[in-house]
Amino acid sequence: MSQHAPGDSPAMQPQDEPDLLRDQFRQLLRYRGMIVLGVVLGLLGGGWIALASGDEYIASSEVTLRQVSLDPFASGSDATAIKENIGTERQTAASNAVARIAAKEVGHPEDGEKLQHGLQVTNPPNTLVLRFDYSADDPETAAERSNAFAAAYLAYREDKSRRTIDNMVEAYDEQVKPLVAERDALDDEIESLGEGSALESALSARSSLSQSIGQITADRAKLQALDTTPGHVVRDATPPAEPAGPGLLMLLGLGAAFGVGLGLLVAWVRLVFDPTARSESDVVRALHAPVLGTLPRTRRPGGLLATGRVAEEYRSMAFRLAYDQRFADRRRLLVVAPRGSIDIPAAVSVNLAASFVEMGHEVLLVEADLRTPSLSARLSAADGVRPGWARTPARGDGGWPTGLQIPIDAGESGAFDLIPGTRVRNAARALTSAPATQLIAEADAPGSVVVVLAPAVLSYADALALADRVDGVLVVCDPRQVHREDLARIRELISGAGGTVLGAVLHSHGSGEPDAGGRGRSAKGGSRGGDRVDGRGAEAGTGTAAPAPPAEPTGADYPADSRAVRSSRR
Repeated sequence: MSQHAPGDSPAMQPQDEPDLLRDQFRQLLRYRGMIVLGVVLGLLGGGWIALASGDEYIASSEVTLRQVSLDPFASGSDATAIKENIGTERQTAASNAVARIAAKEVGHPEDGEKLQHGLQVTNPPNTLVLRFDYSADDPETAAERSNAFAAAYLAYREDKSRRTIDNMVEAYDEQVKPLVAERDALDDEIESLGEGSALESALSARSSLSQSIGQITADRAKLQALDTTPGHVVRDATPPAEPAGPGLLMLLGLGAAFGVGLGLLVAWVRLVFDPTARSESDVVRALHAPVLGTLPRTRRPGGLLATGRVAEEYRSMAFRLAYDQRFADRRRLLVVAPRGSIDIPAAVSVNLAASFVEMGHEVLLVEADLRTPSLSARLSAADGVRPGWARTPARGDGGWPTGLQIPIDAGESGAFDLIPGTRVRNAARALTSAPATQLIAEADAPGSVVVVLAPAVLSYADALALADRVDGVLVVCDPRQVHREDLARIRELISGAGGTVLGAVLHSHGSGEPDAGGRGRSAKGGSRGGDRVDGRGAEAGTGTAAPAPPAEPTGADYPADSRAVRSSRR
């Protein structure tokens, strides 16, 4: 069992190599389109090769090289010499000279070099055999030309041996002629000499000449007696019954296998150069914090309060936070996104607030979006029980919070209070003001939780202004669209501002950044009725700036003591 360092979260521990491999394989499967494209290209390539090449037939004939033991001038006078020179014999069999003889055999003397294209000469290991393989698009043609090349090779070798013998016999004849003439001259001289030393000397010279002539004559006779047969055909080529090489199915299978490999290679290259976080493990490594939950893949919500599987996932996140000592000590939570729209972080903050209420906490949800506030309008549209004065936030006159505290019905979970955002002249000054600090300090009361929703941390510095007051930060992101460098920068900025990243919530709804048309990519619709369009004509939750809200309600419109309202609703 691996040992973890004290204080480290299990999600932050280094992964074992099998886990890393499984994670990388799962990431490769994200690029299914590339893999499918590679398979399609492989299948097309295999089918094209099968159809373009057509049927090819290969016929084989074999020739065994004969051992010549009485041939003194040949380099292959025994089996060892032939084995040593088998490579030379193979080159000779595939030479132009043999091809010209084969062309005459098949009746095409002008196509000698052309016939070589289909020939392959091999030598089986540890044998004195040459194999002539000829490929053609017709089985009869393949067999005929294979046999022609085998016969041409033997004829070439025999003709070469014959010509060598003839040349050596002619050389012996040239050597013996002067000796015979000298012997005849000595015979005439011997007849004219009488007894004495001169006769004996002439007889001795004639004897030496006779021996030389006899030796040359014997060598000449031995050469003429040599068998010049270079070898024998031990296997005649016959027309093959079936085409050689892989068939269509095998080529398609090989193409598919090659396509899978090509697709995986392209996907791996794409994965290597992909700057996005890609997976949960990448988010963990970049933030140095665990992933608290992953929202199920559903259509992008319009309403904020979730039901079903999504609501259960939020409850799991809330329990994980409740038992995290870093959050339990302060009970302050800042919910932000890296970039783009605030829609998904808004849903996360609202549903976490509802989950904390369900756990028995007094929850205050603070909308710290002082640029395009819309949370109160969206919640009133979601539950449908808000009084008229609570449908829009109060007008801010250069300051926030304004004192408006709206009780929100979270259905079966209970109720929590909302401090709506208000557009102000200076957002940074409002977020760092003393009233805002006192508002966040309500989490110090026993059993209280403060959830703060702020704009994207890399788009505005609002979240950094709150980080030292809220302490715990929850990052909401789509790993397919956020860069690892962005997550690392968020961690550095929050740590530098005095906060702590408690974890991350992953989803698959995109970043919500505006497209070319200037509108966010968020979809409308949700689990409890969609976002409504308020009376001012601005669509809530789209991220576009709304016109200035109406004047602040008077004391007759809502209770002066917001805590009394919260107590009465509970």
